[in-house]
Amino acid sequence: MALTTSLDDLSVLLVEPSSMQANLVSRMLENQGVRQVSVVGNAQAALESLHKGHADRVVISSLYLPDILGTDLVTAMRRDPLLESVPFILVSSETRPQVLDPICQSGACIIVPKPFTEQQLSLALYAAADYLNPPEDLDLAEMEELRVLMVDDSLASRKHMRRLLSELGIERIIEAEDGRQAVALLQENTVDLVITDYNMPEMDGRELTEHIRTQSWQNAVPILMVTSEQNAGRLAAVERAGVSAMCDKPFEAGGIRRLISSALSRS
Repeated sequence: MALTTSLDDLSVLLVEPSSMQANLVSRMLENQGVRQVSVVGNAQAALESLHKGHADRVVISSLYLPDILGTDLVTAMRRDPLLESVPFILVSSETRPQVLDPICQSGACIIVPKPFTEQQLSLALYAAADYLNPPEDLDLAEMEELRVLMVDDSLASRKHMRRLLSELGIERIIEAEDGRQAVALLQENTVDLVITDYNMPEMDGRELTEHIRTQSWQNAVPILMVTSEQNAGRLAAVERAGVSAMCDKPFEAGGIRRLISSALSRS
């Protein structure tokens, strides 16, 4: 994927069936310095456009499209090897977790609430640009030696996280689908960092954190939790269990880089 250094370099594919809304968003993009904007009205047209040599775009999509939902569009993109890492910005007034969860789990995604301001759109664009940028603040040699255990029941999330870690120079990665698998792997493998989801079957992220801190021989390993959980009580329990840092899902590439750097510096 082409590297992006500013919003001027972004190429945006806007998926919006409403011509009025498309014109509004296009003007906002122009005000932010984005000069390369294409507009299509449905998901099928978006996929066709992305396959015509434009997989380096950022996609901005409405949730409700004439043919499928925007969540279905990003799911289709994540199943396509050519499009699985394309940054995706969803514009929606929807707040129900069961609707937005596919977006949170798919990786390289940002959700912008509707109605939104130009500033909110700008923040989403910079997050997308940051995802496309290579890291500048981490020592490459140090990252190449890092051993990471990644724990998430979502294959899409693991694939996205693996891409981000690879961009950081981290290749020594082992994966687990839930906390129980992670416990077994920790008994046999030495790791320098654990990155885990919260909501998982069998053993969730809080239970895994508690096990590591109280029962594992690697009880001091930094633990970074990535979660879409919004319940304040549950998040407080996670903090008490001993996580080193937490990051919201969907997450931004720059945020993950900073949290990894911070977690490692405190270890």
